[in-house]
Formats: sequence, C-alpha cells, structure tokens
Amino acid sequence: MSKDKSDTAPPPGQAAAAAATATEHPGHGERTHFPIVGIGASAGGLEAFEEFFRHLPDDCGLAFVLVPHLDPGHASLLTEILQRSTAMPVVEAENGVAVAANRVYIIPPNREMAIVHGQLWVAVPELPRGQRMPIDAFLRSLADDQGDQAIGVILSGTGSDGTLGMRAIHGAGGITLVQEPSSAKFPGMPGSVIHAAYATHVLPAADMPTVLLATARQLSNDVHPAPQANEATAVDIDAVLTLLHASTGHDFSHYKKGTIGRRIARRMLQHRLRSIDDYRAHVAAHPEEGRALFKDLLINVTRFFRDPEAFKVLKQEILPQLFADKPADYVFRIWVAGCASGEEAYSVAILVREFMSETQKAFKVQIYGTDLDEESIASARAGFYPPNIAADLTPAQLHTFFLHEDAGYRVRKEIREMLVFAVQNVIKDPPFSQLDLICCRNVMIYLEPELQNQLIRSLHYALRTNGVLFLSPAESIGMHAELFTAVNRKWKFYRAIGASRPNSTMLLGDLSWQTANPGRATHQVAGKLAPVNLAELTRRALLQLFAPASVVTDAAGNIVFVHGDTDRFLRPAPGQATLSVVDMALDSLRAELRSALHRATEERTTTRGRQVSAKIDGEIRNIRLSVHTLAEADGHQLLLVSFQEETLTATPTGHASTAAVDASSPAMRRIEELESELAHTWQALQSTIERQQVANEELMSSNEELQSTNEELQSTIEELETSKEELQSINEELVTVNGELLANSDHLTKTQNDLKNLLDNISGGIIFLDQQLCIRRFTSEAVDLYRLQAGDVGRPLADIKSTIEAHELLIDAQAVLDSKRPGEQEVRTIAGRHYQVRLKPYRTLDDDIDGVVMTFADITARVDANARVRTAQLFSESIVDTVREPLLVLDAELQVIAASRAFYQRFQVAKEETIGRQLSDLANRQWDLPAFRDLLLNILPRDEAVEDFPVEVDIHGSGRVQMMLNARRLAGTQPLILLAMGEVHSP
Repeated sequence: MSKDKSDTAPPPGQAAAAAATATEHPGHGERTHFPIVGIGASAGGLEAFEEFFRHLPDDCGLAFVLVPHLDPGHASLLTEILQRSTAMPVVEAENGVAVAANRVYIIPPNREMAIVHGQLWVAVPELPRGQRMPIDAFLRSLADDQGDQAIGVILSGTGSDGTLGMRAIHGAGGITLVQEPSSAKFPGMPGSVIHAAYATHVLPAADMPTVLLATARQLSNDVHPAPQANEATAVDIDAVLTLLHASTGHDFSHYKKGTIGRRIARRMLQHRLRSIDDYRAHVAAHPEEGRALFKDLLINVTRFFRDPEAFKVLKQEILPQLFADKPADYVFRIWVAGCASGEEAYSVAILVREFMSETQKAFKVQIYGTDLDEESIASARAGFYPPNIAADLTPAQLHTFFLHEDAGYRVRKEIREMLVFAVQNVIKDPPFSQLDLICCRNVMIYLEPELQNQLIRSLHYALRTNGVLFLSPAESIGMHAELFTAVNRKWKFYRAIGASRPNSTMLLGDLSWQTANPGRATHQVAGKLAPVNLAELTRRALLQLFAPASVVTDAAGNIVFVHGDTDRFLRPAPGQATLSVVDMALDSLRAELRSALHRATEERTTTRGRQVSAKIDGEIRNIRLSVHTLAEADGHQLLLVSFQEETLTATPTGHASTAAVDASSPAMRRIEELESELAHTWQALQSTIERQQVANEELMSSNEELQSTNEELQSTIEELETSKEELQSINEELVTVNGELLANSDHLTKTQNDLKNLLDNISGGIIFLDQQLCIRRFTSEAVDLYRLQAGDVGRPLADIKSTIEAHELLIDAQAVLDSKRPGEQEVRTIAGRHYQVRLKPYRTLDDDIDGVVMTFADITARVDANARVRTAQLFSESIVDTVREPLLVLDAELQVIAASRAFYQRFQVAKEETIGRQLSDLANRQWDLPAFRDLLLNILPRDEAVEDFPVEVDIHGSGRVQMMLNARRLAGTQPLILLAMGEVHSP
C-alpha cells in the first residue's frame, strides 16, 4: 500500500518541495512509535495555545509541532511564552531534527516546514507573504509521513489555511480536532475546516487534551493487539458492514479490513464507545451514524496535480503518443475514476488543454469524472475551490484556467465544459467504453486482491486498443501482464494490449461486474497432461506384450505411430492416400479389425490375441490380433493395435499339419462352393460397408456443417453479448450525461426564473435585439412603445408599429452596433408620454457584441414638473417685471440670480452684466457695504429681514440718489433672498 521513497531526507531548502510532493496515502513514511500532533493557528492563537498546554500532562507520550502564522520580519517570543504553560521542552524546529515524544517544536519565523521519516525540515519559503499556506503544507506532509497516526489541530485564526491539510489527515485515517468557533477569538480557520466536514471533534481548546490522551491509548493498543482480538474484530467489522450495506446499499465487505477498522475506531473515539459491539448497536439504533460512517469510508482525499512528476510524464510522454495520428474529427475520451471533489479531473483537463495549445491541435475532448460520493460530485460540478489551491498550481494556470473570486477560485467555462461528472460505483456499475485514457489513482489500494483483479479487467475492457491506464505509485496491475504492458513503471502508466474478449467480464442482472468463473481455467489447465513421448510409451507397452508389430492409432483408427515390421499386415490402400489402419489392413483382417476398434473406443473392451486367418504371400496364415487402450494424451484417446503371426505346427514327417485334400473329391468341390459363396458374401459385405462408409462420410460432412453453423451461432451470440455490453456502457454514459444535463437544466431554470423576476420588477420597458435588429426578448412595459406580442420574438423590430412620434430609434440602434458605444435619446409617444431611451451594446460572457439593448424609462412626470417649473418661473418673472421698483433675487452667496426690468432701466445696465455677479460688484462696487452684507447673510440661516436700510447711490443721469433697501427670505425649495430698492424723494 505504501509508496516507495528514498531513504534520504530532502536537503535543506527543499522542505516546501517535500511538503508539496507528499501524497495522502496512509503509511507512506517510517512511522514513529508515538502520535505526532500538528497544530495550526493564526490571529488569537497565543491564548488558545496557552489554554491547550495548560490542561495537558507533561508525560502524555505525544509530540507537538506548532505552525502559527508568525511575523517574518521579527524574532518570535512564542517559545519563551509557551514554556510558562507546560513543563515539556519547547524549542524552535531545526533542520533534520528527529521528533521526540513529550516535546514541543515551533516553526521559526519566515520559514516553511515539512516532516519526512519522522524528521523536521525547514526552508525559506518561495512564495511571497500573503500567498503562503504553511499550515496546509506541514499537515499534508504529516498525513503522508504518519498515516492514520497523524493528528491535526486547528485553533483560532483568520482565513482558510489548514483546511486542505486537515483534509489530508482525515483521508489518511488520522484524527482532526478543531476549536469550537464560539470559544475562538477568531473563528475563521476553525469554521473553514468545520464547513468542509473534515473535523472529527469540535471542542474548546481546554477539552482537547482529554481526546488526545484517549487517542494515544487507542493507537497504542492498535500497535500491539492481541491475536484473538484481531479475529474478533474482523468478525465484528463484517457485522458493522452488514448494517452499513442494509442502510446505504453499498457493500464494503471486499475493502481492506485494516482501513475500515481504523475508520470505525475513529468513529468509536468520537462517540466515546469502548467496544465495537457498542458501536454496532449504536449504528443499528442511529441510522444517521451509518451515513456518517459511509462518508468516512469514502476517502475523498485529493488535490490538483498530486504527484507533479507523474503529471509531467503524462504531458511530455503519454499525451503525445495518444494524440499521434489522430484525425481532425477524433473525440478524445478520458475517464477519471474516483475523482472525489474533482481536482484530479480538472488537472487532467488543464494538462490536455495546455498540450493542445502548445502543439496547435484541436480535438474534441470528453472527460468523465465519477465517484461514489454524491456530495463530492456536487462540489466537482460547482468547480469552486478555496484560495489554498494556489500552492498546487502555477500562477499561469491560476490566471488562465480559474476566475478569482472573493472566497476562492472558480474553474473557467472552457475547462468546465470539457468534463461531465456523475455518481458511479466503479466496482458495481458498468464502465465507460472506447476510452483513450483512464486515471484510476488511489482507488485499488483500499480494495482486497479479489476486487483489485476484477477492477483491472473492467478497466481493460473500457480502454481502446493501446489506450493508457494511469495508476498511483502505490498501485499496479498485479498478475495481469497479458492485459497491459508497462509504459512507465515508476509512475505507473500501462498500455492496454488488444481488446477484451466478450467473455472476460460478464454483466449480471444487478449491474454487478465480476470475472468469469476463475476455477474453470485452473481446472482446465490442471486437467491437461504433459506432452506424451509416443515412442517411449509404445515401446513400454510392446515390451509387456513381447513387442509384436504394432501401430498406435487415435479413436478414429488413424495411425499416429508405427513400431516394427507391419508390411505383412498393412499396405497402402489404392486411391487417395489415407492413414486409416482399417483401409490399409489386409482384406481378411478388416472386418475383425474394425470390430475390435469399435469395442475399444465405445465399450472400452480390450481385444487380446483374436485369431484371424489371412492369406499372406499366397498362403493361409493365422494372425493373432490385439487392440489395447492407452492413456489419453492432450485429451485424445489412443489405441495400440498389434499383429502377431502364428508359427504352423509341423507333422512327424516334417510337413505342415495341413491335410492333403484331393481336389476332385466332393469335399473339395463343396469347399470351393463355400469359398465362392463366402467370396460373394464378402463382396456384398464390402459393398454394404462401402455404402455405410459413404453414409458415414455424408453424416460427418453434415456434422461438420452443423458444427460450423454452431460456431457461427456462438460467434453471433458473442457479438450480441459484446453489443449488449457496449449498449449498457453507452447507456451508462447517457445516464451520466443526462444527470449532468439535468443539473445544468435545473441551474438554467433557476437562472431564468431570476432573470424573469428581475425583468418583471424593473421599472420601464426593455427590448433585446440581435445583430440584425430582430427581437430577442422584451418586457411587458415595452408594449407601451411598440405593439408587441409573444409571437413577435424573432421578427425585425422595423416590422412592429411604434407609438413614438417622429423619431427613428432603429437608426440609433444601428449606430450603436457600428460604433459599439452607447446612446441616449428622449422621445414622446402619441399618447403624450415622455421616455428616455438608452441604447447599449448587447455583450456576451466572452465580451462579444451580439446585438443592442433598448431601455425605456418613463420621464413624463419629470418633463411635466420641468414644464410647471418653467411656467412658474415665467409667471414669477412677469410679476417681478411689473413692479416699478428695482428688484434683485440673490442666492446664499449674495450672487444675483434674477433682476427686474425696472432694475435694468433705472441703473442702465445690461442683463449679462448683472446675472451671476456678486451684489458688491454692481453699480461700480457702490453696494460693497460691510454692514449691509452682514445683514443679508443673516437672512437665510436666521430667517431675519432687512428693512429700510438707507444707501446713497450715484446713478448715471440722475446724480446722487437716496434709496431705502428692504430684503427678506423668498419662499421656495431653494433658499433665496429678495432685495427691493425704493428711492427716497425730497419733499
């Protein structure tokens, strides 16, 4: 399960790289014999640290590594401060120091830190301040190094640093403690971990030591368990999994018991249960605990570009091979199985997009991301990630493929559209098909070997010929060298060999993929005998039977081996060459030989020394015929046929025992007749045998045709099975795409509802036009200006009758399209209403101009008000002009707003010399009287009046004139002063 690592730790200056390349597999490092606790904090963390260590005993058996956010420009006093709260030694971490129990290590200022093989490594950070995530970096390395013995603690602080690190520890099976936000001085960091659901315990800092001590005791028991406890635990785990299967429908019985046991132990610790029996009863009584355990067993631990070197190989070596010689319309298909919250799927999409941009290739890419966890798939579909991902991506990737928002980063549209996410059980549900690349990383490490073999065959079936399988460094294809060939063994890239046979996997009625009967092939192999040396076997048999002339035949009588001199008994038959022992035998031997072969093959009966008379070299000879059954070889039955010629017994006179027979005697004639009759009978028998042989040949031909038809039928059945499996895979893809479309449709419906309500509640009509000035959409209030109906969508606006008087808005709209600049007009309708029309370019999300938006705001009330104001103004001016005395209207700064006709006539000044000027500047500055100015300035704020203020003014043509000035506030919306000037006439 563990990924290989070198025995040497990274040199100084590479702690950040070590933390960044650490993976979340359980048990990757050399574990210590005591738990290591990583604690992260930021603002307000000092008080939480002191509260934490104040309640912790000095001999707790734990090691503590503190990663607070420190000021990089100043030396830290945290070591001295915390030493007052605990008797354990508190020291700053140094490069290469081995972590020891009952000690506290603090990261130095302006450093980042990682732990590798139980040793701390510090380095100067490469990222600028504000972009560093030191807590995430350390906790990730801790999860990789200590696995399920890792413990993470997040205390008071702002931001989200530590969330991804706690995710790594949670996925590795460790314990995660988070300070209760209400007890934290700054709840940002604890709240982020809680919201992401990576906290196994949420409690005040003072209560954390109790949980840590209980955890330490449990981990100590796990290191030295009793043998009988292991057996009992395995049985109890199966009982818990049975309850889980009944409540969730998911079967974890073939997952590795060690991983499941650690997850169950963590749940037991969280609920403070002492035995697994208690926990089983708790699950049975609380269905929500079953769902929580199910979610805990789904180890959704991932990040962008995990194992960066592997993704570098994927881009530089694998993708060029996969994209080579592909036609322009090729659809490149990728499956990321077990994608969790989508980081790995998006990483592959980014890599493919970068590769196509660099090589100037443009293929359609379909990437399927699947996982068993519905919540993770929902997060993947949203494509929104916290700011911490900046540590795993280059600045160029962040800028090109993500949109920066207040709370994090969102995947851009061009990347999101490459992916389809769906909930899928990679073991139970049918796989996708015709794939070019499958990324199935860190899935098999949690499965038993039987399930791993099943998954490997399923993945091979899903790949095209020469498609590539991408596994994690801790996984391999096992004993399936016949299915894959290694492309890169270090980073686990394998190329599929050929295509899967239709019977390599079978789809059962409950959609469960499983291998065919594994025992059958083994039985067939075991049933085969080693190749038999026919010569040696035959010699041994002949030696037992005094080695007569013999042949070895198959069950059909065809000769496969010859021993001794068989020329006297077997001769090549005329006509087409044959190896049939019956056809080659002497005529007088054929009937008996055929019968003996039949008894040997059908009845398993041995023929021993059957005496047959045969004519050899013109003489009648007695031949002993024997047929024996030999052991089967390669599944074929063999027969041993032996011929032994008898030696005739001599008479005392030295002649043969054959009696002399007189050829002319009746007995001799009778013999000749019998021989002639026997010959005719023999010929008739031979004719019958030949006809029977012809019939047998015809039957054999028919049988061969039937066998050929049967083979064709079997081939058709296999093709149908293959088609069925492909259809089921296609159906699975359709279901996946349909789920994605339903999610998008639901989102689109909500967006349309929001848009409809927005448009319906906007005061004023809106008309959306395309580039041809045809109607896209309009609001209900737009019908007051154009006689629009629902069926007018798509029609040119020029075809719709307008109620606007003497103004061509379409000309203005075309000008907006051409210039790409907004415009504004005021128009009047036939009904006498006034509207302000704003014309703006219609911009798409890609900032392209695709039409015009016309917005109509009703300004009738404003126009009427302005008209009334103008009328009132004319009215008041007329009144003022009828007064014989000179009048001035001043503002608060004593600036002239208006003057009466009598003023212009009496002082003989023009209007442009008066309006807008200060009172003190009039009449050659004769009005520049400080006392009078002070009285005027008090009129508006104190609502006072000036009465009969005497002045003497030099008026052209009249000399010095005595005048009385009266001033008061002028009622109205704007504060103004009315100044009247009356002349004093001498009596």
